[in-house]
Amino acid sequence: MEWRPWSGAGGDGWVGERAQASGDTLRSPGEKREKSKLLSDISARLWFTYRRKFSPIGGTGPSSDTGWGCMLRCGQMMLAQALICKHLGRDWCWEKHQEQPEEYHRILKCFLDRKDCCYSIHQMAQMGVGEGKSIGEWFGPNTVAQVLKKLALFDEWNSLAVYVSMDNTVVIEDIKKMCHMCPPNLTHDSLSSSWNGLGWNTSCPGHTSGWRPLLLIVPLRLGINQINPVYVDAFKECFKMPQSLGALGGKPNSAYYFIGFLGDELIYLDPHTTQTFVDSEENGTVDDQSFHCQQSPHRMKILNLDPSVALGFFCKEEEDFDNWCGLVQKEILKPQSLQMFELVQKHPAHWPPFIPPTKPEVTTTGAELIESTNNLFELEEDFEILSM
Repeated sequence: MEWRPWSGAGGDGWVGERAQASGDTLRSPGEKREKSKLLSDISARLWFTYRRKFSPIGGTGPSSDTGWGCMLRCGQMMLAQALICKHLGRDWCWEKHQEQPEEYHRILKCFLDRKDCCYSIHQMAQMGVGEGKSIGEWFGPNTVAQVLKKLALFDEWNSLAVYVSMDNTVVIEDIKKMCHMCPPNLTHDSLSSSWNGLGWNTSCPGHTSGWRPLLLIVPLRLGINQINPVYVDAFKECFKMPQSLGALGGKPNSAYYFIGFLGDELIYLDPHTTQTFVDSEENGTVDDQSFHCQQSPHRMKILNLDPSVALGFFCKEEEDFDNWCGLVQKEILKPQSLQMFELVQKHPAHWPPFIPPTKPEVTTTGAELIESTNNLFELEEDFEILSM
C-alpha cells in the first residue's frame, strides 16, 4: 500500500498508488499517518445526506428527500466546499467538539432544510420546478448545476459568480466578463466604479480585487452507456488541480460526490443515509456532527462511473482562474488526444450573445420558496441519462 499527497478536490487530497482493501491493516507508522490525513480531509468537508422530518416542501409536499434528493445533496456538498474555500481556506480542518469560526456556522446554515435557507433542499427542489422537474423527481448533474447558478443570484453574502459551461465548452472571455461585474443584486447607484468594457469594476463591496469568486461547473458526457476509457487519465488530472471541487455523478439511480481517487478507484461521499432534520440552536450555532462523515470513504472503480458527470472548480481570485486555464491547456487539451471539453478564448460567433445571469423575478417573498416565472435553464438531454 502506497500513498502520496496531491493538491486537488479542494485541498490536500490523497492518491493511492495501490488501493487498500477494506479491513487491511496499515503496518507502518507512515501509512497510519497518511490514512489519518485522508480521514481528516474527508471529515473536513460538509456531508449532506437524505433527511427526514423537515417542514413539508411547498407546505404540502414531502418532508423527506429519501429516494430522490441524492443529486441535490451532492450539489450542496460541492457548493459548500466552494464556500469553505472562500471563507475558511483550503487547509481548514474540522474536529469534533471543537469551536468553529462564525463563518463556518454561517456556511452551514445556508444549507439547513428550511424554506428560508438559500441552498436548502426546499429551495433547490422548488427552483427545479421551473425546468419541468416535479418536486420529488430525481435531478441530473446538469440540472443541479443550473439550479445552483440561479440560487446563487439570491445569495448576497457570498455573491459567487457561477458559470455552467455549454456544449462541452468553457469560454474564457465570458467568465472574465461575469467575474469582473458586480453582483446582479447591486445597482449602479450603489457603486462608485467606472465602466471598463467588461463590467463595473473594482469598487464592488467586498471585492477589492475586482474579481467575484468563481464557481465553475463543467457538465460532461464521457461516453454513451459507460465511461470511455480514453477519458480516464484526463478525468483523474482534474482532481489534482488546486482549484478542483471534485465531481458530481454516480451510477443509475444513485448520485455521489467524488472528491479524489485511489489508483483506478474514485473516492466519494455518499448521501444515501437518512438522518433526522437538524435546525440551528438559539445561539446561532448548529449541532454539526451529523454534517461530517467520520468513517472511511467509499470507493468505486472509475470505469463503473455513469458517463453523465459534472466537474467543479473554485477560483477565488483571477490568478487562480488563469492558473486553471494553464493547467487545462497542459494536462487536458493535449494534442492527438480525445478531449473531454474545450477551452476557448473568445465567445463563439455562432452562439447567442453572452448575457451574465441576473436575479429573476419571483412570485413570492424572500421568506417563501423561490418560484421563477421564466424558463430558467438550458435543456440537458445530452447530459442526463440517469433516472429513477
